[in-house]
This record gives sequence, C-alpha cells and structure tokens, in this order.
Amino acid sequence: MIPLRDHNPSGRTPFVTWALIALNIVVFLAYLPLFGDPRALMAFFSEWGVVPVRLTAGEGWAGLLSSQFLHGGWLHLGFNMLFLWIFGDNMEEEWGHLPFLGFYLACGVAAAAVQVLAEPASPVPMVGASGAIAGVLGGYLLMFPRARVDVLFIIVILVRIVALPAWVVLGAWFGLQLLGGVASDPAAGGVAYWAHAGGFLAGMALVLPLWLRRGGPAFWRRTEGTPPHPEARYRLVESHVPRAGRGRRTPEAPASGSRAAGPWGRVAERPRQSRSLFPKVPRRRD
Repeated sequence: MIPLRDHNPSGRTPFVTWALIALNIVVFLAYLPLFGDPRALMAFFSEWGVVPVRLTAGEGWAGLLSSQFLHGGWLHLGFNMLFLWIFGDNMEEEWGHLPFLGFYLACGVAAAAVQVLAEPASPVPMVGASGAIAGVLGGYLLMFPRARVDVLFIIVILVRIVALPAWVVLGAWFGLQLLGGVASDPAAGGVAYWAHAGGFLAGMALVLPLWLRRGGPAFWRRTEGTPPHPEARYRLVESHVPRAGRGRRTPEAPASGSRAAGPWGRVAERPRQSRSLFPKVPRRRD
C-alpha cells in the first residue's frame, strides 16, 4: 500500500517542504560514495546518527538533528520524500513556514527519544527523516481525517490505484508501526518502528492546540473532516452520455424538448414537438 497523492491542494507555496526535500537529497548525494565502504559508512552513521547507548551516556546530542537528514539507501530516501511531498505542503499551510519547520524538527527529536527509550543500550545508529515525517502524518490525520488519498496496491500481479480516506491510510500505517515495534528487536537494527510510532503521536500532540483553536470536534462537524477544496470531495458523477431509449431514435424524430449531451459537452436544444412517440431524455445542466 503506497500513497501516491492526496486530493488536497495547498493554498500557499510550500517553500519549507521543498527545501527539506532538496536538503535531504543533497546530503544523501554528498555521502553516497561511502556506500562502497561499509565500515566507513557505519562510522559516519555512528558519528552523525542517533546511537542510543551514546545518548544515554550524555554524548552525541547533535545526532538528534543531523540524523534527520541521513538515509540508509535510495528506497529509504525515496519513500520518505514521497510521504513528505504528499502530506507536508498542507501541514505547512496550516502552521506557516517557520512554525512548520520547528514542528517538523521537534517531531524528529521526539521520535528519536522514543526509540532510545525502547532500547537505551543499543549501539545501532538510527538515521532517517521517518520520525519527523511520521509527525507530519499524525498532524495531517487530526486536521484532515477524510481527505482523499490515492493509494497504489500491489498484490502479486494485481496493480490498482484506489482512493481512500486519510484516516484509513494513515491509521493503517500507524497500526503497522505498532505491530512492527512489538514484534521486532530494537537492538537488532532494521526499521525503527518505535521512532515512527513516537513521531506520529508527537505530531498529533503538537497539532492538538491548533485543532482545538479551530473548534475541535465542532471543526470536524463543520468541515466533515475534509479539506476546504472541491478536489478533496469525491462524488459519483453521472455520465454525460444519455441513456438509450426503448424506441428507435432518428435525426428526423428527436425526443421532445430533449438536449443531447455527449462526452464533448452539450449540444443545442432541439425544437419541441407537440407529440413524440419516443421517451424523453432527462435534461442536464452543464
């Protein structure tokens, strides 16, 4: 299940989101040559990432920030930037540019702190923007629970894009992080599930005052949990191709007062006939 986009256009240019994406890519490219030397790469991550055993000893505090711009590979970077691209612009619009940057970094620090609490003696360095981006997801869930998100499902040979409410997509993602955290050994490396879960909850907690200022539950009732954009609301749209009548229709005998509406738009109304043997086509206003 891979989110591809949300139907929630931002009303303000997301300069900070773009800058964060660009900075993550530039930093990754800067140390990309180290991937050819695993020992050098591990030493680099140990220096600039979050190492729980060092942090509990009072060392490596700078890693709480620097680790948010390091990634363990192309897929790690790509998926993180995809999530930030989809959901970051709307949270930046809600917060404002500089407050959003503070919110993002604070979520990353909180995520790292939760991972350290889960395994304080671990010598495995933690890197990635996942915790900060998880905070963006948590805030988004609180503000836009029913925003429509296009999700790519890949099941064996079946590939399909489905539109789902944000609460389903983000709620399922959060549930997977909790399950992964319970089932995995934090000291063994791999995915930092507890950091994801901690960042998500931190994002919700930090956005809570903003949500309450908007009215809290009354805000949800007023907006129905959807963003204030027509694109965010899905409605079943009837086809513009008229239904076939039971009788035969010829150009010489059109339906009375009918207006043909094809896939390219409407056609001028045809003249009325006092008596028609054919069923009427319902009128439609384009």
